[in-house]
This record gives sequence, structure tokens and C-alpha cells, in this order.
Amino acid sequence: MTTIRLEEDARGVARLTLTRSEKRNALSGEMIEELTAAAGEIAASSTIRVVVLAGEGDVFCAGGDLGWMRAQMAAEPAAQRRAAMGLAMMLKALNEVPVPLIGRVQGNAFGGGIGLMSVCDVVVAVEGASFGLTETRLGLTPATIGPYVVARMGAARARRVFFSSRVFDVAEAVELGLVARVAPASGLDAAVEREVVPYLACAPGAVAEAKALALRLGGGVDAAAISDSVDALVARWKSPEASEGTRAFFEKRPADWMR
Repeated sequence: MTTIRLEEDARGVARLTLTRSEKRNALSGEMIEELTAAAGEIAASSTIRVVVLAGEGDVFCAGGDLGWMRAQMAAEPAAQRRAAMGLAMMLKALNEVPVPLIGRVQGNAFGGGIGLMSVCDVVVAVEGASFGLTETRLGLTPATIGPYVVARMGAARARRVFFSSRVFDVAEAVELGLVARVAPASGLDAAVEREVVPYLACAPGAVAEAKALALRLGGGVDAAAISDSVDALVARWKSPEASEGTRAFFEKRPADWMR
């Protein structure tokens, strides 16, 4: 794997790390595939008991790689749908891993990075981090991540940040239900460890069943919601606004609607 790293310690605590720090850990097609494969490996493991999702560098995840997004906009319809479904199924696979998934958010997160946080069972974030669902600024929408973001925040709270592209701080992320714990950079690992340790005293099978039960009782994210989110993303990729927004980004100029 070239965009992520999966390591397991002697206790059965695995760390799944995004390693595209030079690209602010943006979700490329390759990273999406590798995260899906890692989720499958975790689900099949008989020794992994807890997973910590982390990122290298200063940014946890800047969202979808806009180069990858731009390539999808120019692709044939069947290829567009495969790419969108791949992103959706990666999120589903991480959401449903049968072990606790703890987010270690060491820096800012935007767009798809908020989606990754939303599929975690607990998120510990560093003081001073900033967050945002910034897709609409680019003529896009938070489509495939949407079911998980709304499930995490609840519809009323999600509507405060879901379509404004407004950047918010870690205190508001806690209020929105996105972040559970906040720690200084020097204490981030200790705070994550405090979330990990209780699970090591629990029966792994019972934890897996309890997590699955919680997902069912919460309504979950069903096949229809995933399909709708894929349709929404593909439709948005075809829109003139998405074309203008991404072109403006690469040309380092304001989009037409900002003038």
C-alpha cells in the first residue's frame, strides 16, 4: 500500500494511517481503494480489537483529491458511477468494521475528511483544528459522505454547516457531535489511548455485536441512501457549477459566483 499504512501492536490495537501528507492526505482513487482493502483486512482479522484512524503531517484529511475529481468529471458515465460507488463503499466498509474505530485527528479536516471522522465511533481532535464541509464553494456537494455526516450530527445540527462551506473550530465540532474529545498536541496520543484501553477488557465478540446493534438501532445507512448519494455525486460532477468551481480552483481565481 502506498497511500496508507496499517500496523498492529501486540495488544491487537491497529493504526490505520493516511500517508499522503504531501497532498494533505486528500482522498485519491488509489487511497480510496486502499482504505477499502484495509477495512476488509481489519474485518477479517482474528487479532485486531481496536483501530485508530490517523493521518501523517499537519492535516488530517483535506477531502477529495480535486485532480481525481476533475478526472471523474471528464470520464464516461459508467466510469463516473464506478468511482462514486467506490468512494461510497469505502465509507460503508469503514463504518461497519466490527471493531471500535477511533479517530485521531491531529489537524484540519475538510470535505471527505469530515466523512472519515463521521464513520469513526469516537473522534479525538487536537486543539486548534479547523473543519468544514467546503464542497459547495467548489460547485460540488457533500454527497457520498452525506449519510454518515447527518447520521453523526443529526439533521438539525448538520444543516448549520452542511451547505454553507463555513469553516468551524473544534469547540463547534464538539457541539455538532463530530468530535468527542479535545486534547493539546502534546496530549493527543494519551487521550486516544484512554479511548482504546477500555475495549481491551471487553469480549471482542460482544463488542462487535454491540457495535452492529448500535448501527441498526440508529437507523444505519442503508443501500437506498448510498445509491442516492452516488447518484447525487455523479449528477454534480456533470454540472456546469462543478466544472467552473474546480477550474477556478486550479486557476487560482474566484469562481464566477464569487464575483
